Amino acid sequence: MKEQDLIPADVICVQYKVERWFVNALGESGIIEIIKQQETEYIHCDHLAQFEKMMRLHRDLQINMEGLEAINHLLNKVEELQKDNRRLKNRLDLYE
Repeated sequence: MKEQDLIPADVICVQYKVERWFVNALGESGIIEIIKQQETEYIHCDHLAQFEKMMRLHRDLQINMEGLEAINHLLNKVEELQKDNRRLKNRLDLYE
């Protein structure tokens, strides 16, 4: 993992104007991955889109952390089903 791909959690809090508990709660629930190096916590840039999505749901729709966890779970399931659907469609295309 490259260090330039890591964004300090404190910087994210300042940039997005969110409190630190929100970032920590997303990390604890498994929605994003928080990486701790030395005494600083970081978020990988690959998780930034997921963070932004959850932040907007929390702010705009005032969804609590439990709701965010449920939404995240359902979105992951939908993504898995879409991948399975594509895979099965590709297999079916081989036989046609």
